[in-house]
Amino acid sequence: MHSEPRPYERNPRYPAAGPVATGWDEAVATLPTGPVVLALDGPPALDWERTARELAAALRARAVDVSALDVREHWSPAAVERLCVPDAGADAFFLPLAEFTMADLFEGPLTVERPTGGVLLVYGPGAALCAPDLLWWADLPKRYAESAVASGTLPVGANLGRPGVPGELRSLFYTDWPVSDRHRDALAPVMDRWIDVQDSRTPVSLDGETFRATLAGLARQPVRTRPYFNSTPWGGRWASDNLGFEPVDGNTALGYELIAPEAGVLVGPDAGTVVELPFQLLCVLHPEQFLGTEVHRSHGTSFPIRFDYLDTVGGGDLSLHCHPQERYMRDTFGWPYTQHETYYVTASEPGSRVLLGLRQSTDVDILRKEVEASATHGTPLRVEDHIQAFPAEPGQLYMIPAGTPHASGAGNLVLEISATPYLYSLRLYDWLRRTGSGVPRPLSHRHAFANLDAGRRGREVVEDLVQQPRVRREGTGWREEVLGALPEMFYAVHRFVLDGTEAAHDDTEGRFHILNVAAGDGVVVETADGRRHDLAFAETLTVPASVGGYRLHPVGPHPVQVIKSLVTPS
Repeated sequence: MHSEPRPYERNPRYPAAGPVATGWDEAVATLPTGPVVLALDGPPALDWERTARELAAALRARAVDVSALDVREHWSPAAVERLCVPDAGADAFFLPLAEFTMADLFEGPLTVERPTGGVLLVYGPGAALCAPDLLWWADLPKRYAESAVASGTLPVGANLGRPGVPGELRSLFYTDWPVSDRHRDALAPVMDRWIDVQDSRTPVSLDGETFRATLAGLARQPVRTRPYFNSTPWGGRWASDNLGFEPVDGNTALGYELIAPEAGVLVGPDAGTVVELPFQLLCVLHPEQFLGTEVHRSHGTSFPIRFDYLDTVGGGDLSLHCHPQERYMRDTFGWPYTQHETYYVTASEPGSRVLLGLRQSTDVDILRKEVEASATHGTPLRVEDHIQAFPAEPGQLYMIPAGTPHASGAGNLVLEISATPYLYSLRLYDWLRRTGSGVPRPLSHRHAFANLDAGRRGREVVEDLVQQPRVRREGTGWREEVLGALPEMFYAVHRFVLDGTEAAHDDTEGRFHILNVAAGDGVVVETADGRRHDLAFAETLTVPASVGGYRLHPVGPHPVQVIKSLVTPS
């Protein structure tokens, strides 16, 4: 058994189930010579004009006649106005998740006149609705659009149905992504080619059969997603100093280890030829194998748990915030389940803290008045007068049910283990920080007070939310502990402690597990069918439900701690 530690892998990669095509020329070489209607569909934020132009050029280089149709010109203006443009009185922070489909943007069925020769290229979001002969999907991972909004470089008109309007996060999160994701998911079983256009001049692609066979294989083996870090005003530099990430905007605040709606899996024969596939498609195409039958029944094809890092080492305090309670999340925002969270402290600096729950003496009305005064007049809020502060102890888990006010303080590396709905952080106070343009960062305190759980206070917070480990199972040189579980939370957090040379054993028992190495050099995960997957310190791995039994072999001379999370039986 391999026992040498290795560094954190920033680009984990898996084999594709067939050939990987590089460039537009290799892709178009697969097209038939007769008259063809080719639909090129994909997300709204793609540079559609350039992508269509480069594809058409590759066709013409093969002496193929090409005519092109931008499907966005066939959207109904009335439908776009009704579905995509927020009302004048819409919430400045959030929108409900859009429920319409791409087909709703058209007045009726999308019909095109078939060519008598060559290729009719129908391109843009919704192109697949033209009943094409062949359907290709051009994909750009979501981090590109999100980063472009943050830097002000997302092109005008890049949001769905918003021509002439500068790109914005609100439409991206709550309209573009839900609608585009549902459209993509419905088409995945019939796509003829998946094209990764991170480099639009030299895209990398899989034919439809290889695309689906690759996902089928990944759904039955342990798999890591491609990690990355975003910068924020409060971010630190732990990931830059320890994992080799190069921050775009000066810090590595948010580590996307596994956030299912945005995560991707890299596949390909070598580091220079890789295709990024959405992690979410594993749940869509193989829900019972990947999630497990019971999880699929309770959560559909939504992967319900996320792992991410909050890096404030050398940074600042997070905003004081809470998350929507179940009914509010469903009725106001449209998510069928809510965002319960936990913080696991992986590393901390001396004196760092976690803010969690109300003090026993807190008067919510006084807190509300002080928060409103801060938001209106820029008055500092004495947070510790109202919120409990706990020492940020490495190895401690802090439970954060929806509605509980909380924040990670400066000087922490927190592994945030949370329910997946992550777009509704309801801020009460943000330390009077300002945006890059110099205006105060916006607060959603009215939403926050509508969801604040005033019962999470005093001693109850200590007893319920700062739980002590309890041994669940143990063997020679290892034990599995329960770190946190609450009746209202649908998932639990466990920890394997391996302080010898013997392997720990586990079984998915029909529901996926997520593993993260929180201390030590790492483990080798060995499945019952003989597959082996290295997992180094700070890395996160999903073990699909179909894996069944597996073993954790410790790596290196030091004790190893592995965090595990799973959906608990109902």
